[in-house]
Amino acid sequence: MPAIKKTAHIGKECVACGACLKICPLQAIKVPNGIRAIVDEKKCVGCAKCAKTCPADVIRIMEVFAP
Repeated sequence: MPAIKKTAHIGKECVACGACLKICPLQAIKVPNGIRAIVDEKKCVGCAKCAKTCPADVIRIMEVFAP
């Protein structure tokens, strides 16, 4: 049975403000080209700090199958 882990998912409505980037304790979030934040699912542990700090409320913590 595959393992399930939690990870952040950032919606396309992201405004690239960088709040999530600054609060992530594992540096799992990047904002390439200042367009939209993306999550490195290999680094993310689903702590939800980014979701709590997002002023646009577009970050959700989801369960995904771990390889």
